Amino acid sequence: MVVRYSHIDIWRETLYIVDRYRYMERERERERERERERERERERERERENIFAVYKPLLRALMKLAGVRPQIVEIDAGTILNFWVPDEIPSNPENSKHTRKQNRTKPVVVFLHGFAADGIITWQFQVLALARKYRVYVPDFLFFGGSTTDRSERSPEFQAECVAKGLGKLGVERCTLVGLSYGGMVGFKMAEMYPNLVQSMVVTCSVMALTKSISGAGLERIGFKSWSEYLLPDSIKGVELLFELATFKLQWIPNFIYKHYFEVMFDHRKEKEELLEALVIDDKDFNLAHHPQVHLLWGENDIIFTMEVAENLKRQLRDGTTILKSIEKAGHFVQIERPFVYNRCLKEILETLLEDHGHKI
Repeated sequence: MVVRYSHIDIWRETLYIVDRYRYMERERERERERERERERERERERERENIFAVYKPLLRALMKLAGVRPQIVEIDAGTILNFWVPDEIPSNPENSKHTRKQNRTKPVVVFLHGFAADGIITWQFQVLALARKYRVYVPDFLFFGGSTTDRSERSPEFQAECVAKGLGKLGVERCTLVGLSYGGMVGFKMAEMYPNLVQSMVVTCSVMALTKSISGAGLERIGFKSWSEYLLPDSIKGVELLFELATFKLQWIPNFIYKHYFEVMFDHRKEKEELLEALVIDDKDFNLAHHPQVHLLWGENDIIFTMEVAENLKRQLRDGTTILKSIEKAGHFVQIERPFVYNRCLKEILETLLEDHGHKI
């Protein structure tokens, strides 16, 4: 039997199919909208919980496992510095025979951070790599990481004085400094002011002093009018640009990471602006001081302090034993951008320095 469909039946069937298709499209669109709303809720959840606020306790626990913990040291009335110190250091280490004895069992390495973050954020990978063989200390400079003062001094000399006094209170008698950028400049001041404390130095992407000529050339390369404008951004886009210029090739990072960094890393803005103002000096005020043995470890693609700056620094040191090592595909933040390569080079340099001074690692 042959079934015949009328035009009306065909029309009804067509309308049914069209309605069904439209219904399915509406359902798919509703599901897409529900998924978009879930994603928006996840984004809101991420924004409610600052990732760096979550990470810091985790980092603290990780450092505890590595044998390093934070300790507040009173430098003088109104001035305190936060140090990350070996776990066995007593809470009140001054005049402690135990501290002096322990300080002689392993060589001491002091990490001095740059301006973009506090000490343990800057040097976390290096502390984890070195804490087993060395006694590692990581100070936070004034107005970073809980270190504060009610005094008006803002110079690198004052930072150097506070760190040196803090190390003395912790029982450190001799040490090797590892300084990045701003930390390298403070380190040079420490070596000049406290030659009996600073045995040797490893300097990364830094200069002896930020003279106006060096400062002007660096700012011109990165396209900023002042260091405050670059290092203390007032927008999320400014944070992204800070990292973009300080790295060889910035990997994609979600926007909320920059937002969270902006929220927690730029406190004490007024005081930090004053630190940066005090950092730049006239060329005529720069005096070439004698320094202990210094080795240089650089990011080959650093555009803030280029390899030419590194070569000039090596010539200024006037020491035939100074080694300059560069790490390819790395910028100013070389110790974070290529941590494994940096750590390997740093270990080799430290072994050379310490063997020269009679230590066996």
